Amino acid sequence: MGLPNRTMTLSDPNHLAAHALVAALLAAPLVAQGRPSFVPIQPDLFGTGTTLTNAFADFDGDGDLDFFVGFNGAPNRLYQNDRGTFRDVAAAVGLAEARATRAAAWGDFDGDGDPDLMLGFAPGPASVLTLYRNDSGRFRDVTLDAGLHRDSAGVRQLSWVDYDGDDDLDLFVALRDRPNALFRNEGGRFTDVAAALGIADARRSVGAVWFDFDQDGDLDLYVGNMDGDANGLFRNDGSRFTDVASDAGAAWGGRTAGDPANGTVRPCAADVDNDGRLDLFGANYGRNGLLLNRGDGRFEDVSAAWGVDIDARYDACAFSDFDHDGRLDLYVNGTVTGGVSYRDMLFRNTGSRFEEVTPPNIAAIEADHGVQWVDFDGDGDEDLSLTGVRADGMHLILRNELPPAVARRSVLVRVVDRNGRATRAGAEVRAYAAGSRRLLGARLVDSGSGYNAQSEIPVHFGLAADLAVDIEVVWPAGGQRDVTIRRGIRPGSGAITVRTAR
Repeated sequence: MGLPNRTMTLSDPNHLAAHALVAALLAAPLVAQGRPSFVPIQPDLFGTGTTLTNAFADFDGDGDLDFFVGFNGAPNRLYQNDRGTFRDVAAAVGLAEARATRAAAWGDFDGDGDPDLMLGFAPGPASVLTLYRNDSGRFRDVTLDAGLHRDSAGVRQLSWVDYDGDDDLDLFVALRDRPNALFRNEGGRFTDVAAALGIADARRSVGAVWFDFDQDGDLDLYVGNMDGDANGLFRNDGSRFTDVASDAGAAWGGRTAGDPANGTVRPCAADVDNDGRLDLFGANYGRNGLLLNRGDGRFEDVSAAWGVDIDARYDACAFSDFDHDGRLDLYVNGTVTGGVSYRDMLFRNTGSRFEEVTPPNIAAIEADHGVQWVDFDGDGDEDLSLTGVRADGMHLILRNELPPAVARRSVLVRVVDRNGRATRAGAEVRAYAAGSRRLLGARLVDSGSGYNAQSEIPVHFGLAADLAVDIEVVWPAGGQRDVTIRRGIRPGSGAITVRTAR
């Protein structure tokens, strides 16, 4: 069924009274028993709208997660995090580009130990792809030197992934208006190998996520397509990719097959049912879809049974165990299209279906497109970051108000390679009760998230009880699934770092 329009009360984002009303609305206490509570931080700073994509990384290496926001024509912002307080440093560090920004991805492409930033812009006078190398906290445009200059294209998802297992980050680019690209990293210079590998899909792509869906030791690719095009599930066969979406039951992501008004904007991969396998969710134009991974190379559409087959228009999905009950919950971000502003929804995972628990203050705001879950303040629970492309939108960070004892009931894991570099996007992380093989859940190191974004942040496990866990990291590369185990991790001990075996 269609969702009601939001109440559209604010029309001028520069009007002080409008901003005051937004801040008052968002800061209002939530008293509905059993509902989650999220409170905006620094709402005046984060109150500006016309924002699309958001992504997090510790760009300055101080242990706090910093916050990039791509604007729809205004100067972009990079917020430096100082123990939970943010300030915009984009102009000072070279990232305040005033172009319509469609995509953002953090990744250490040059292997020097700090995250670099790839941006995708709307077509204009300069390259639609721009690569900024992080040099001790300042950013330099190295697009030409890297061989990534492109005059035009409808850039959507950017993903830094080591698809070929050679220990450096390659770049995937989903394109809305031409064949998708896959750039192999060869010593910091990139060559498009998509056509040679069978991955230059000409359908109208928007979102994408990389993971080893068939568990054969390499990263595969799931691509969400629009305008009635089927989605692609590209199996990595070593020297070539093969689209197996139809055989795997993943071609339509829960939406109506062949309907030109339907499409998948954001595919998400997450272990929804805690069986250790990564399932798929489609944030769709049309009915949203949940596809459970049955472990035999096939997915089963359980959208209706799990209560997520809402017929609307969505731009993004994001999973987090926001309440620390041991199950992954779901946020879906409604879009603005055709004069309708579709409402966002927060769903709690009950173990067999999702129930809506959206706080009133979140339901009231004009959020769409960007959504990320991140523990920005280091208290153990994941907070919520949203963007809004409308003039009366915003780019808020909302602090999760779990009680401190519950918030600390979590484990955060940062996965790096044997040299300590963050090149392991797509790695699988599983948590077990310590000293046993009792599985508590699985997570994926971010290989594409939110709206056309990729963050470099630890994966997060909420725990239903205060117990130690064993962490297992699986890195699929070169036809092998290398396993690294860290035992006896206590919750509330901050993010741990796990180096893969190779």
